[in-house]
Amino acid sequence: MPAVAPLVLLVDDYADAREMYGFYLTRRGYRVEEAADGHEALAKALGLLPDVILMDLSLPGIDGWELARLLKSDPRTTAIPIVALTAHALNGEEARARDAGCDAFVTKPCLPQALAAELERVLQAAGLPS
Repeated sequence: MPAVAPLVLLVDDYADAREMYGFYLTRRGYRVEEAADGHEALAKALGLLPDVILMDLSLPGIDGWELARLLKSDPRTTAIPIVALTAHALNGEEARARDAGCDAFVTKPCLPQALAAELERVLQAAGLPS
């Protein structure tokens, strides 16, 4: 019986970004669920318990920094790796994202292959199949 593909919760307020990354990740064999804002992402994270969360930090409603803090403080979601996918490339932004609870940081725009490689690294570090 084949293993179940990892579930990625893809969170971005730009539909084009969700479509592009979602399409690529699906083609790579991941299962992908999407959320367009922080509130939807929180509800889906709690309901679905994805294997990894890939999210923009600039989100309407609950921003990505606060969402990471909420997810890491909840025992149901604390172990889910969070990959920040963001255009915030200024000095200190990666440290700020990690301080909020993000496990990895990828700067947009990025090639889908680079994003998939980072997801695989994070899933392996968490002891999950990639």
